[in-house]
Amino acid sequence: MALMNGETVKRKASEDASSSRSKKARTESPSLDDGAVTKHEDSDTEPLITPTPVDFPEKPAVIEEKQGQIEFRVVNNDNSREHNIILTGLKCIFQKQLPKMPKDYIARLVYDKTHLSIAIIKQPLEVVGGITYRPFNSRKFAEIVFCAISSDQQVKGYGAHLMAHLKDYVKATSPIMYFLTYADNYAIGYFKKQGFTKEITLDKSIWMGYIKDYEGGTIMQCSMLPKIRYLQVPRMLQKQKEAVMAKIRAVSKSHIVHPPPAAWKNGVCEIDPMSITAIKESGWSPSMDELSRQPRHGPNYNQLLHLLNDMQNHTAAWPFAQPVNKDEVPDYYEVIKEPMDLSTMEERLQNDLYPRPDDFIKDARLIFDNCRRYNNETTPYAKSANKLEKFMWQQIKNIPEWSHLAE
Repeated sequence: MALMNGETVKRKASEDASSSRSKKARTESPSLDDGAVTKHEDSDTEPLITPTPVDFPEKPAVIEEKQGQIEFRVVNNDNSREHNIILTGLKCIFQKQLPKMPKDYIARLVYDKTHLSIAIIKQPLEVVGGITYRPFNSRKFAEIVFCAISSDQQVKGYGAHLMAHLKDYVKATSPIMYFLTYADNYAIGYFKKQGFTKEITLDKSIWMGYIKDYEGGTIMQCSMLPKIRYLQVPRMLQKQKEAVMAKIRAVSKSHIVHPPPAAWKNGVCEIDPMSITAIKESGWSPSMDELSRQPRHGPNYNQLLHLLNDMQNHTAAWPFAQPVNKDEVPDYYEVIKEPMDLSTMEERLQNDLYPRPDDFIKDARLIFDNCRRYNNETTPYAKSANKLEKFMWQQIKNIPEWSHLAE
C-alpha cells in the first residue's frame, strides 16, 4: 500500500536500526470479561451488579488472533532459517501487491538488516501480510517502507489490526512516536483510516535526507499518542459511542420504533407525512426534506477534486504545497500581493468557492505566475512551476467538456 519506487535510497549510515529481534508483538488484543454479580460479606447488603459489557462486533482478524489462527511477529534479517522464511513470504506479497515496484528493490529493502518487519502469520509459517519499516530511534520516527495484505486475505480487518499491533509494539520497545510514509493514490485512504495525515508537523530537519522522496507518492505522517493502546481503540470508541447514544436517548425519542400507519394495513398507499403523529411532533417539515436532498457540492466538484489531487501528487508540486513561510522568505509578501498555494486551493474547493473550472484555473495560474515573478527562470522553483502548469493543462485537455479552456 505504501508507494515506493526503485531508485537508490541514500540514507545516513549513522542511523542504525534496533538490535536484531524476532518475537511476537507484545500487544495482545483486549478481551471482555463476562458480566458478574458480586456480594458483600455482610448478608444484609444488596448485591452489587456489574453491568454486562456491550456486545462488540469483532473483526475477523481479531477473532482469528484470539483463536490462535494467526499471530503477529516482528522479525529482521539475522540469517536464521525461520526468519528468512517469514521475510521471503513478505517479499513475495510485496512484489505481487506492488507490481510497479522493481522486484530486486523490494527484496533489497526487506532483507536489509537496518529494517524491521511485522508479519501476519498463519501456521505453519504462511505469511498473509505485513509491514516493513525502518526505525530512526535517535530521531524518534520510523519510515514505513512497504505495507500490503495478500489479495485473498483482504476485507478481514487485517490491515487495521496490523497497524494497531505495529503502533503498540513500536511504542513499547523504542522512543519512536511518529511514522512517515509515502503513499500512492490507492493507499491514501487506508493510511487516513489509520490516523495518518498529509499535514507534516515534524520539522524537516528531523526527516529530510533520511527518507526517500518517492515520485508520484504523497508523504503522510502519523503522530502516536503515548497514553493510547491502539489495539484497544475500537473497543474504547464503542464504549464512547454507547455513552453518547445513552445521552441522546435521555433527551430524544429518535430511538423509538413506531408501528406502520394504519392506512397501510391493506397495502402501501400515499399518505400525508404530517398525518403521522410522531413525524408531526418531531418538527419535520417538507422544506427540510427538500433541503436535505440538495447536493452538498456543485456539479464540477468531483472533477476539480480529482484534478487537484493529481496536481498535489505531481513531483513538481513540492514548492506549492503550502503557503510560503514568511520567516524563511522575509520579503516574499512584499513582492507578491496575492499569494496562493495548493493547500489554500483545497480549502477553497471544499468551501465551494470554485463553481466553474475557470475559477479553479484562475487560482492555479496565480500560483505559477507568482512563482515566476519572484524567482529567476533558472531556479528549481520556476522550473517546477512550468512543469506543474504544463501537467495541469494536459489534464484539462483530457476532460472533453473542459478541453476548450486549454486552447
